[in-house]
Amino acid sequence: MEPLDLSGLPERALLLLDSAPIIYFLEEHPRFGPRFQIIFEEHAKGNVQFAVTTITIAEVLAGPLSVGDEALVRRYRNVFETWQMVALDAEIAEGAARVRASFRLKLADAVQVASALAINADALVTHDRDFANVQSLRVIS
Repeated sequence: MEPLDLSGLPERALLLLDSAPIIYFLEEHPRFGPRFQIIFEEHAKGNVQFAVTTITIAEVLAGPLSVGDEALVRRYRNVFETWQMVALDAEIAEGAARVRASFRLKLADAVQVASALAINADALVTHDRDFANVQSLRVIS
């Protein structure tokens, strides 16, 4: 599997991360983790900035919490504290409804798109193919 194509991103690009890339990289998924490694390397170098939604936090923490892995929960919390947080508010909720109606996305995916647009993210990084029809935002997958 090829690494992600980050060409054309501006310097210090703001990337909104969907749940899967975070899980794959931080939990070292053998197949998909290496695909997303480049964005984490670029972040470590200061070349890109990360943002996550409160939806992403809920999705990412559900796995470790379901098996009682408090160490992994703490690891995720420590990482999230260093990234921009995008809370679901009324404006983003309405934007998500519009995105959902236009593209027939699942609610969580529509929230990701609306959140990325609300913070003027340069791209949404995901492993989800459901975003293929979204033209108003660069989707890196």
